[in-house]
Amino acid sequence: MSNSFGERYRFTIFGQSHAPAIGVTIEGLPAGFTLDMAALQAFLDRRAPGKGQYTTARKEADAPEFIAGLVDGHTCGAPVTAVIRNADARSGDYEALRRVPRPGHADWAAFVKYGPARDVAGGGQFSGRLTAPLCIAGGLALQLLAAEGISVSARILSIGGETEPDAIQAVLAAAKAAGDSVGGVIECVAEGVPAGLGEPMFGGMENRIAQAVFAIPAVKGVEFGAGFQAAALQGSENNDPFYYDDLGVVRTRTNHHGGILGGITSGMPIEFRAAFKPTPSIAMEQDSVDLAAHENVKLTVSGRHDPCIVLRAVPCVEAAAAAAIYDALLESRC
Repeated sequence: MSNSFGERYRFTIFGQSHAPAIGVTIEGLPAGFTLDMAALQAFLDRRAPGKGQYTTARKEADAPEFIAGLVDGHTCGAPVTAVIRNADARSGDYEALRRVPRPGHADWAAFVKYGPARDVAGGGQFSGRLTAPLCIAGGLALQLLAAEGISVSARILSIGGETEPDAIQAVLAAAKAAGDSVGGVIECVAEGVPAGLGEPMFGGMENRIAQAVFAIPAVKGVEFGAGFQAAALQGSENNDPFYYDDLGVVRTRTNHHGGILGGITSGMPIEFRAAFKPTPSIAMEQDSVDLAAHENVKLTVSGRHDPCIVLRAVPCVEAAAAAAIYDALLESRC
């Protein structure tokens, strides 16, 4: 099913943006693992809406409620299910979208696939709201990886093509004032990942991580190591020379390969970048169609939206990468 990810660390995300609740069911958590709820909540808070002038005004606590799989705060071996109650949905803002799809959104594609039965409120199952349960699964994977000496961290590399803080602030302010939006790039690094994880061909670590990252709405590209820049290099420039470090471990002098060779981890840090498109919900007038009247119309999107998705997406990228890496780690032990 498309709402499920992983083989050994497998989770299924459920719910819609304006449903009573959203959530996740996770299989593969080891029995006896004590969840650090404070750390998980702090992780979810980084993604939560309503924080800052350049994020949506929707207010959600994003406090997970674990309803299965835990006994006295630790896992018992059964699948773990957690839900997050939606408390600040305004479905009326989306009523017109039953007839008029928003440019850049999944509204039209959802209509083709699901017909009038689709849920348009808040984008339904296509909403970035569904990254909250992704962050639950990934946040727990981060805790499990930390116990193995593996860390996953991400940062904003650029927004609107700008990399300096002052320039980024100016781009955000200009987009918000114009009723427009901007995209950006997030860079992620996983350190301490052992060599030998992953498989060649379709089971490669790039494949697994990219699959999880592309579940984040608005991600339009993922590149590892030197990425597309490698196409402009010669082999002598792109190849990473091997050497033995002081502990007798094989390392590479550079890391153009991004920690993955032939789909298998090399022992070097996994490095990748994810490109996010601008938020498609903008206040500017756009061309669209009326699906009931079969005519061209103008559309102005109302409601509460992020002028830049990138600001809240950093923990989502970390979550996706952590889940993919932990899944591969468990597989390597079977």
